[in-house]
Amino acid sequence: MAALLLAVIYLSFISLGLPDSLLGAAWPTMITTLNAPLSWAGGISMTISAGTIISALVSDRMTLRFGAGKVTACFVGVTALALIGFSFAPNYWVLILLAIPYGLGAGCVDAAINNYVAVHYSSRHMSWLHGMWGLGALIGPYIMSYAIGRQQGWQWGYRYIGFLQIALTVIIALSIPLWVSRKAAASKAEEDAPVSVDDGGVIEPVEEKRKPLGLLGVLRLAGAKQILVMFLCYCAVEQTCILWVSSYMVHANHIDAVQATQFAALFFIGITAGRFLSGVLTMKFSDPMMIRLGQLLLGIGIVLLFIPTSSVWPTLVAFVILGFGCAPIYPCVIHSTPGYFGADKSQAIVGVQMAFAYIGAMLMPALFGLLAQYWSIRLLPWYVLFFTTLMVVMHESLRKRLGNRVPA
Repeated sequence: MAALLLAVIYLSFISLGLPDSLLGAAWPTMITTLNAPLSWAGGISMTISAGTIISALVSDRMTLRFGAGKVTACFVGVTALALIGFSFAPNYWVLILLAIPYGLGAGCVDAAINNYVAVHYSSRHMSWLHGMWGLGALIGPYIMSYAIGRQQGWQWGYRYIGFLQIALTVIIALSIPLWVSRKAAASKAEEDAPVSVDDGGVIEPVEEKRKPLGLLGVLRLAGAKQILVMFLCYCAVEQTCILWVSSYMVHANHIDAVQATQFAALFFIGITAGRFLSGVLTMKFSDPMMIRLGQLLLGIGIVLLFIPTSSVWPTLVAFVILGFGCAPIYPCVIHSTPGYFGADKSQAIVGVQMAFAYIGAMLMPALFGLLAQYWSIRLLPWYVLFFTTLMVVMHESLRKRLGNRVPA
């Protein structure tokens, strides 16, 4: 049963990743049918992220009350309906409206599953979990390019993903009896005093008899501000690449729009392969070391984007390496959260982490869209460099303050 539950959790994260890459991959085509400026992709992205921020902040209360399984099933279904709505949207403003439930669904699923795995499973399962997100995000552009290439339009790309989400919702709903509630897990932990095991046992008992910590309670914790800013910076890098890689190739490298849609998958190839590899490496290396390795790879990818050449190959390789660089950072930061702050506080902190991550995802790609439209899309390497540098500074500050709790 434990293996079956883990498979369902992995499927849940595939469903979370499926729609995340669609907007960036399809936008060069969508701007024609919607008669929208280049920068307006940021408006949809911001609305989705605003919804995720709200749902992430309330995820602690919802998961305490209903359990991770029910929350996941419900909000994957909400996301599915929103995506199908996308496919029938007659104009840009309807897309904005539908982006609200899409964002609300994604935020709760993200926070609930991330904390569940951080508390109950080893670091390699967290990396592989996010590898499943990358797998879903990698599949998304191919489905979209298939729909566009067959002259079905971007609408059918969203429709196909919506149908897949409905199927995954049914699977997750049927699996609800397999999910051990946090309250039951805590009771069993107190009786059996378990320790971490290879196939994903409880890492430490979880104290359930508490009130939700809340945003202000999280911000008062030592080291919380550093890890929250890290998440904001990470998502600024990741989501800017996701949203603008296709447009960057079209306008900076003069690649055909359909081909650029296919090349947009390169970033997801890097992040997906990198996360499966990270799962293996975490058996030998600690979470902080894996985070530093990812930051180093981000630096290498950024350097490649600065190479002055008419060839597209440095850009293609750069986005693959940027994907590899992103791969270990997100899962390893989340997995280390119970170690830094305690498992009893981790759901609240992970929820706020998701909120800050989505603030980065909401504001920073949209801000870059304005820079690209009114200045130059060639600013992308500088933009990514700024947030990578700030992320490194925040991580080293966190390590200096709380490094004794999670050894390097």
